[in-house]
Amino acid sequence: MTAETDARIAHMLHHRKASLELGEPVVPPISVATTFHLPQTQGAVHSYGRAGQPTWDAVEAQLAILEDAEVVSFPSGMAAITAALVCCLKAGARVMIPSDGYYVTRLLGRDMLQVYGVDVEPVPTLEMEGADFAGFDVIYIETPSNPGLDTIDIGAMTARAHEAGARVIVDNTTMTPLLQRPLDLGADLVVAADTKAPSGHSDALFGHVAGRDTNLMARIADWRRQSGSIPGPFEAYLVHRGLETLELRLSRMCASADVIAGRLARHPKIRGLRYPGLPGDPSHKAVGGQMVNGGFLIGFELADAATAERFLARCPLIEQATSFGGVHTAAERRARWGDAVAEGFIRLSVGIEPVDILWQSIEAALATDC
Repeated sequence: MTAETDARIAHMLHHRKASLELGEPVVPPISVATTFHLPQTQGAVHSYGRAGQPTWDAVEAQLAILEDAEVVSFPSGMAAITAALVCCLKAGARVMIPSDGYYVTRLLGRDMLQVYGVDVEPVPTLEMEGADFAGFDVIYIETPSNPGLDTIDIGAMTARAHEAGARVIVDNTTMTPLLQRPLDLGADLVVAADTKAPSGHSDALFGHVAGRDTNLMARIADWRRQSGSIPGPFEAYLVHRGLETLELRLSRMCASADVIAGRLARHPKIRGLRYPGLPGDPSHKAVGGQMVNGGFLIGFELADAATAERFLARCPLIEQATSFGGVHTAAERRARWGDAVAEGFIRLSVGIEPVDILWQSIEAALATDC
Protein backbone atom coordinates (compact mmCIF):
# COMPACT_ATOMS: atom_id res chain seq x y z
CA MET A 1 0.00 0.00 0.00
CA THR A 2 1.15 3.55 -0.72
CA ALA A 3 1.41 6.33 1.85
CA GLU A 4 -1.63 7.94 0.23
CA THR A 5 -3.63 4.74 0.66
CA ASP A 6 -2.48 4.43 4.27
CA ALA A 7 -3.71 7.98 4.90
CA ARG A 8 -7.11 7.13 3.39
CA ILE A 9 -7.41 4.05 5.60
CA ALA A 10 -6.55 6.01 8.75
CA HIS A 11 -9.02 8.76 7.79
CA MET A 12 -11.73 6.18 7.10
CA LEU A 13 -11.27 4.55 10.51
CA HIS A 14 -11.83 7.88 12.28
CA HIS A 15 -14.25 9.50 9.85
CA ARG A 16 -16.95 10.07 12.50
CA LYS A 17 -14.71 11.57 15.19
CA ALA A 18 -15.10 15.24 14.24
CA SER A 19 -18.90 15.06 14.45
CA LEU A 20 -19.18 13.17 17.75
CA GLU A 21 -20.63 14.92 20.77
CA LEU A 22 -19.69 14.01 24.35
CA GLY A 23 -20.93 10.51 25.17
CA GLU A 24 -21.96 9.58 21.63
CA PRO A 25 -21.12 6.07 20.38
CA VAL A 26 -17.95 5.66 18.34
CA VAL A 27 -19.67 2.94 16.28
CA PRO A 28 -22.53 4.32 14.14
CA PRO A 29 -25.95 3.31 15.46
CA ILE A 30 -28.23 1.25 13.23
CA SER A 31 -31.06 3.57 12.25
CA VAL A 32 -34.23 1.75 11.21
CA ALA A 33 -36.32 4.91 10.91
CA THR A 34 -38.33 5.38 7.73
CA THR A 35 -39.83 8.74 8.78
CA PHE A 36 -38.18 11.81 10.28
CA HIS A 37 -39.36 14.89 12.21
CA LEU A 38 -40.44 17.44 9.58
CA PRO A 39 -42.26 20.44 11.04
CA GLN A 40 -41.08 22.15 7.85
CA THR A 41 -39.66 20.70 4.65
CA GLN A 42 -36.60 22.91 4.25
CA GLY A 43 -33.26 22.26 5.95
CA ALA A 44 -33.81 18.65 7.02
CA VAL A 45 -30.90 16.25 6.57
CA HIS A 46 -33.32 13.35 6.11
CA SER A 47 -36.96 13.34 5.09
CA TYR A 48 -38.00 9.78 4.20
CA GLY A 49 -36.27 6.40 4.36
CA ARG A 50 -36.20 5.85 0.61
CA ALA A 51 -34.30 9.10 0.07
CA GLY A 52 -31.58 8.57 2.67
CA GLN A 53 -30.86 7.70 6.28
CA PRO A 54 -28.05 7.91 8.86
CA THR A 55 -26.61 4.39 8.54
CA TRP A 56 -26.20 4.80 4.77
CA ASP A 57 -24.50 8.12 5.45
CA ALA A 58 -21.87 6.41 7.61
CA VAL A 59 -20.90 3.71 5.13
CA GLU A 60 -21.04 6.09 2.15
CA ALA A 61 -18.66 8.41 4.00
CA GLN A 62 -16.20 5.52 4.40
CA LEU A 63 -16.45 4.51 0.75
CA ALA A 64 -16.14 8.13 -0.39
CA ILE A 65 -12.84 8.42 1.51
CA LEU A 66 -11.50 5.25 -0.10
CA GLU A 67 -12.69 6.18 -3.60
CA ASP A 68 -11.89 9.90 -3.23
CA ALA A 69 -15.24 10.51 -4.93
CA GLU A 70 -18.96 10.81 -4.37
CA VAL A 71 -20.62 7.49 -3.52
CA VAL A 72 -24.18 6.21 -3.74
CA SER A 73 -24.85 2.86 -2.05
CA PHE A 74 -27.17 0.10 -3.27
CA PRO A 75 -28.63 -3.18 -1.99
CA SER A 76 -26.30 -5.30 -4.16
CA GLY A 77 -23.53 -5.07 -6.71
CA MET A 78 -26.00 -5.76 -9.51
CA ALA A 79 -28.22 -2.92 -8.30
CA ALA A 80 -25.20 -0.61 -8.53
CA ILE A 81 -24.31 -1.92 -12.01
CA THR A 82 -27.91 -1.47 -13.17
CA ALA A 83 -28.06 2.10 -11.85
CA ALA A 84 -24.81 3.08 -13.54
CA LEU A 85 -25.83 1.64 -16.90
CA VAL A 86 -29.40 2.93 -16.85
CA CYS A 87 -28.25 6.44 -15.94
CA CYS A 88 -25.74 6.51 -18.83
CA LEU A 89 -27.92 4.92 -21.51
CA LYS A 90 -31.23 5.41 -23.32
CA ALA A 91 -33.08 3.72 -26.15
CA GLY A 92 -30.87 3.61 -29.23
CA ALA A 93 -27.64 3.91 -27.26
CA ARG A 94 -24.75 1.47 -27.69
CA VAL A 95 -22.79 -0.17 -24.91
CA MET A 96 -19.79 -2.51 -25.09
CA ILE A 97 -19.55 -5.09 -22.31
CA PRO A 98 -17.03 -7.88 -21.69
CA SER A 99 -18.30 -11.19 -23.07
CA ASP A 100 -16.08 -12.97 -20.56
CA GLY A 101 -17.05 -10.83 -17.57
CA TYR A 102 -19.49 -11.43 -14.75
CA TYR A 103 -22.31 -13.50 -16.21
CA VAL A 104 -25.18 -11.60 -14.54
CA THR A 105 -23.99 -8.37 -16.16
CA ARG A 106 -24.21 -10.17 -19.49
CA LEU A 107 -27.73 -11.35 -18.64
CA LEU A 108 -28.72 -7.77 -17.73
CA GLY A 109 -27.54 -6.64 -21.15
CA ARG A 110 -29.32 -9.43 -23.02
CA ASP A 111 -32.57 -9.68 -21.05
CA MET A 112 -33.14 -6.08 -19.96
CA LEU A 113 -31.10 -3.43 -21.76
CA GLN A 114 -31.68 -4.87 -25.23
CA VAL A 115 -35.39 -5.26 -24.53
CA TYR A 116 -35.58 -1.51 -23.92
CA GLY A 117 -33.80 -0.60 -27.13
CA VAL A 118 -30.14 -0.46 -26.09
CA ASP A 119 -27.64 -2.03 -28.49
CA VAL A 120 -25.42 -4.29 -26.36
CA GLU A 121 -22.19 -5.54 -27.94
CA PRO A 122 -20.28 -8.22 -25.99
CA VAL A 123 -16.53 -8.25 -26.70
CA PRO A 124 -13.84 -10.41 -25.01
CA THR A 125 -11.84 -8.42 -22.46
CA LEU A 126 -8.52 -8.68 -24.28
CA GLU A 127 -10.10 -7.67 -27.59
CA MET A 128 -11.48 -4.47 -26.06
CA GLU A 129 -8.02 -2.90 -26.14
CA GLY A 130 -8.08 -2.90 -29.95
CA ALA A 131 -11.83 -2.44 -30.46
CA ASP A 132 -13.32 0.51 -32.35
CA PHE A 133 -15.23 2.68 -29.87
CA ALA A 134 -16.81 4.95 -32.48
CA GLY A 135 -20.56 5.25 -32.02
CA PHE A 136 -20.59 3.80 -28.49
CA ASP A 137 -22.11 5.66 -25.56
CA VAL A 138 -20.62 3.48 -22.82
CA ILE A 139 -17.61 1.19 -22.59
CA TYR A 140 -18.05 -1.14 -19.63
CA ILE A 141 -14.80 -2.67 -18.34
CA GLU A 142 -14.12 -5.46 -15.88
CA THR A 143 -10.43 -5.93 -15.09
CA PRO A 144 -9.30 -8.43 -13.98
CA SER A 145 -12.11 -10.22 -15.74
CA ASN A 146 -14.25 -12.63 -13.76
CA PRO A 147 -13.44 -15.51 -13.84
CA GLY A 148 -10.64 -15.56 -16.44
CA LEU A 149 -8.48 -12.86 -14.73
CA ASP A 150 -7.50 -11.11 -17.96
CA THR A 151 -6.43 -7.48 -17.49
CA ILE A 152 -6.57 -4.43 -19.73
CA ASP A 153 -5.06 -0.95 -19.44
CA ILE A 154 -7.76 1.25 -17.87
CA GLY A 155 -5.93 4.49 -18.55
CA ALA A 156 -5.42 3.74 -22.24
CA MET A 157 -8.98 2.48 -22.61
CA THR A 158 -10.56 5.54 -21.00
CA ALA A 159 -8.46 7.90 -23.11
CA ARG A 160 -9.59 6.19 -26.33
CA ALA A 161 -13.21 5.95 -25.17
CA HIS A 162 -13.40 9.63 -24.23
CA GLU A 163 -11.87 10.56 -27.56
CA ALA A 164 -14.70 8.61 -29.20
CA GLY A 165 -17.30 10.35 -27.02
CA ALA A 166 -18.08 7.40 -24.75
CA ARG A 167 -18.27 7.20 -20.99
CA VAL A 168 -16.34 4.46 -19.16
CA ILE A 169 -17.75 2.37 -16.32
CA VAL A 170 -15.35 0.03 -14.50
CA ASP A 171 -16.42 -2.90 -12.34
CA ASN A 172 -13.73 -2.87 -9.62
CA THR A 173 -15.21 -5.61 -7.43
CA THR A 174 -12.24 -7.97 -7.63
CA MET A 175 -9.68 -5.33 -6.65
CA THR A 176 -11.46 -2.80 -4.38
CA PRO A 177 -10.24 0.83 -4.24
CA LEU A 178 -7.27 -0.32 -2.12
CA LEU A 179 -5.75 -2.42 -4.92
CA GLN A 180 -6.87 -0.55 -8.06
CA ARG A 181 -8.16 2.99 -8.64
CA PRO A 182 -10.09 3.31 -11.91
CA LEU A 183 -11.30 6.86 -11.22
CA ASP A 184 -7.69 8.04 -10.93
CA LEU A 185 -7.09 6.44 -14.34
CA GLY A 186 -9.89 8.39 -15.99
CA ALA A 187 -12.98 6.22 -15.55
CA ASP A 188 -16.28 8.08 -15.29
CA LEU A 189 -17.90 5.66 -12.86
CA VAL A 190 -16.80 2.76 -10.68
CA VAL A 191 -19.24 0.04 -9.68
CA ALA A 192 -18.56 -2.64 -7.08
CA ALA A 193 -20.20 -5.41 -5.13
CA ASP A 194 -19.30 -4.65 -1.53
CA THR A 195 -20.88 -8.01 -0.74
CA LYS A 196 -17.41 -9.35 -1.53
CA ALA A 197 -14.16 -8.19 0.15
CA PRO A 198 -15.35 -4.84 1.59
CA SER A 199 -18.00 -6.53 3.73
CA GLY A 200 -15.87 -9.66 3.87
CA HIS A 201 -17.94 -11.94 6.07
CA SER A 202 -20.52 -13.32 3.61
CA ASP A 203 -23.41 -11.84 5.54
CA ALA A 204 -24.46 -8.67 3.70
CA LEU A 205 -25.55 -7.91 0.14
CA PHE A 206 -24.37 -4.42 -0.80
CA GLY A 207 -22.96 -2.38 -3.67
CA HIS A 208 -21.95 1.13 -4.61
CA VAL A 209 -21.39 3.52 -7.49
CA ALA A 210 -18.58 6.07 -7.22
CA GLY A 211 -17.85 9.03 -9.48
CA ARG A 212 -16.50 12.57 -9.63
CA ASP A 213 -19.07 14.08 -12.02
CA THR A 214 -21.51 15.82 -9.67
CA ASN A 215 -24.36 15.91 -12.18
CA LEU A 216 -23.98 12.23 -13.08
CA MET A 217 -23.84 11.19 -9.44
CA ALA A 218 -26.97 13.24 -8.74
CA ARG A 219 -28.69 11.24 -11.48
CA ILE A 220 -27.48 8.01 -9.85
CA ALA A 221 -28.92 9.16 -6.51
CA ASP A 222 -32.21 10.10 -8.19
CA TRP A 223 -32.38 6.63 -9.74
CA ARG A 224 -32.01 5.03 -6.33
CA ARG A 225 -34.71 7.21 -4.81
CA GLN A 226 -37.15 6.86 -7.71
CA SER A 227 -36.62 3.14 -8.35
CA GLY A 228 -36.58 2.23 -4.66
CA SER A 229 -33.32 0.29 -5.10
CA ILE A 230 -32.19 1.01 -1.55
CA PRO A 231 -29.94 -0.86 0.89
CA GLY A 232 -31.11 -1.92 4.33
CA PRO A 233 -29.73 -0.30 7.50
CA PHE A 234 -28.49 -3.58 8.95
CA GLU A 235 -26.56 -4.36 5.77
CA ALA A 236 -25.10 -0.84 5.75
CA TYR A 237 -23.93 -1.33 9.33
CA LEU A 238 -22.31 -4.68 8.51
CA VAL A 239 -20.46 -3.21 5.54
CA HIS A 240 -19.31 -0.27 7.68
CA ARG A 241 -17.88 -2.74 10.18
CA GLY A 242 -16.30 -4.85 7.44
CA LEU A 243 -14.58 -1.88 5.82
CA GLU A 244 -12.71 -1.17 9.04
CA THR A 245 -10.72 -4.41 8.65
CA LEU A 246 -10.57 -4.48 4.83
CA GLU A 247 -6.90 -3.53 4.57
CA LEU A 248 -5.84 -6.17 7.10
CA ARG A 249 -7.88 -8.91 5.46
CA LEU A 250 -6.77 -7.98 1.94
CA SER A 251 -3.11 -7.99 2.96
CA ARG A 252 -3.37 -11.55 4.25
CA MET A 253 -5.59 -12.82 1.45
CA CYS A 254 -3.34 -11.46 -1.30
CA ALA A 255 -0.14 -12.65 0.36
CA SER A 256 -1.62 -16.11 0.82
CA ALA A 257 -2.92 -16.20 -2.77
CA ASP A 258 0.59 -15.45 -4.00
CA VAL A 259 1.96 -18.41 -2.01
CA ILE A 260 -0.85 -20.78 -3.04
CA ALA A 261 -0.56 -19.81 -6.72
CA GLY A 262 3.18 -20.44 -6.69
CA ARG A 263 2.66 -23.91 -5.24
CA LEU A 264 -0.16 -24.74 -7.62
CA ALA A 265 2.14 -23.76 -10.50
CA ARG A 266 4.45 -26.61 -9.48
CA HIS A 267 1.73 -29.22 -8.95
CA PRO A 268 1.49 -31.89 -11.69
CA LYS A 269 -2.31 -32.07 -11.66
CA ILE A 270 -2.86 -28.34 -12.22
CA ARG A 271 -3.24 -26.93 -15.73
CA GLY A 272 -4.27 -23.57 -17.14
CA LEU A 273 -3.23 -21.71 -13.97
CA ARG A 274 -4.13 -17.99 -13.89
CA TYR A 275 -2.96 -15.58 -11.21
CA PRO A 276 -1.86 -12.05 -12.10
CA GLY A 277 0.74 -12.06 -9.36
CA LEU A 278 2.81 -14.77 -11.06
CA PRO A 279 5.57 -13.28 -13.25
CA GLY A 280 4.70 -15.61 -16.14
CA ASP A 281 0.97 -14.83 -16.14
CA PRO A 282 -0.37 -12.82 -19.11
CA SER A 283 -1.98 -10.37 -16.66
CA HIS A 284 1.19 -9.76 -14.67
CA LYS A 285 1.83 -6.64 -16.77
CA ALA A 286 -0.81 -4.79 -14.73
CA VAL A 287 0.75 -5.61 -11.34
CA GLY A 288 2.85 -2.89 -9.78
CA GLY A 289 1.23 -0.22 -11.93
CA GLN A 290 -2.51 -0.29 -12.40
CA MET A 291 -2.88 -3.02 -9.75
CA VAL A 292 -1.07 -2.97 -6.40
CA ASN A 293 -0.65 -6.76 -6.42
CA GLY A 294 -2.11 -9.94 -7.89
CA GLY A 295 -5.23 -9.97 -5.74
CA PHE A 296 -6.80 -12.93 -3.98
CA LEU A 297 -8.45 -14.79 -6.88
CA ILE A 298 -6.82 -17.76 -8.63
CA GLY A 299 -8.09 -19.71 -11.63
CA PHE A 300 -6.96 -23.20 -12.59
CA GLU A 301 -8.14 -26.33 -14.34
CA LEU A 302 -8.36 -29.96 -13.29
CA ALA A 303 -8.83 -32.83 -15.73
CA ASP A 304 -12.62 -32.58 -16.06
CA ALA A 305 -15.84 -31.59 -14.30
CA ALA A 306 -16.03 -34.71 -12.13
CA THR A 307 -12.42 -34.33 -11.01
CA ALA A 308 -12.98 -30.69 -10.11
CA GLU A 309 -16.13 -31.46 -8.13
CA ARG A 310 -14.38 -34.27 -6.22
CA PHE A 311 -11.51 -31.95 -5.33
CA LEU A 312 -13.86 -29.27 -4.02
CA ALA A 313 -15.89 -31.77 -2.01
CA ARG A 314 -12.77 -33.30 -0.42
CA CYS A 315 -11.00 -30.12 0.62
CA PRO A 316 -12.24 -29.26 4.15
CA LEU A 317 -10.89 -25.68 4.06
CA ILE A 318 -12.63 -24.68 0.83
CA GLU A 319 -16.26 -23.59 0.98
CA GLN A 320 -18.22 -24.56 -2.14
CA ALA A 321 -19.83 -21.19 -2.74
CA THR A 322 -20.49 -18.87 -5.69
CA SER A 323 -19.23 -15.64 -4.13
CA PHE A 324 -15.68 -14.52 -3.35
CA GLY A 325 -13.69 -12.11 -1.20
CA GLY A 326 -14.78 -13.46 2.18
CA VAL A 327 -12.74 -14.57 5.17
CA HIS A 328 -13.33 -18.22 4.22
CA THR A 329 -11.47 -19.65 1.25
CA ALA A 330 -14.15 -20.49 -1.32
CA ALA A 331 -14.24 -22.00 -4.79
CA GLU A 332 -16.52 -23.34 -7.46
CA ARG A 333 -16.48 -24.89 -10.90
CA ARG A 334 -17.48 -21.93 -13.01
CA ALA A 335 -18.65 -23.81 -16.12
CA ARG A 336 -21.80 -24.78 -14.24
CA TRP A 337 -22.94 -21.14 -14.64
CA GLY A 338 -22.29 -21.08 -18.35
CA ASP A 339 -18.96 -19.24 -18.32
CA ALA A 340 -16.84 -19.95 -21.39
CA VAL A 341 -14.21 -21.91 -19.49
CA ALA A 342 -13.07 -25.53 -19.41
CA GLU A 343 -15.39 -27.94 -17.60
CA GLY A 344 -12.72 -28.51 -14.95
CA PHE A 345 -11.97 -24.79 -14.39
CA ILE A 346 -12.07 -23.67 -10.74
CA ARG A 347 -12.18 -20.10 -9.44
CA LEU A 348 -10.49 -20.06 -6.04
CA SER A 349 -10.95 -17.13 -3.64
CA VAL A 350 -8.27 -17.25 -0.96
CA GLY A 351 -9.41 -16.33 2.53
CA ILE A 352 -7.62 -15.53 5.77
CA GLU A 353 -6.78 -19.04 6.97
CA PRO A 354 -3.12 -19.63 7.94
CA VAL A 355 -1.55 -20.21 4.55
CA ASP A 356 0.42 -23.38 5.30
CA ILE A 357 -2.60 -25.10 6.84
CA LEU A 358 -4.68 -24.05 3.84
CA TRP A 359 -2.09 -25.39 1.41
CA GLN A 360 -1.87 -28.70 3.27
CA SER A 361 -5.64 -29.06 2.90
CA ILE A 362 -5.52 -28.24 -0.83
CA GLU A 363 -2.54 -30.54 -1.43
CA ALA A 364 -4.20 -33.42 0.39
CA ALA A 365 -7.38 -33.04 -1.67
CA LEU A 366 -5.32 -33.02 -4.88
CA ALA A 367 -3.47 -36.16 -3.75
CA THR A 368 -6.64 -38.25 -3.98
CA ASP A 369 -7.89 -39.58 -7.32
CA CYS A 370 -8.35 -36.04 -8.69
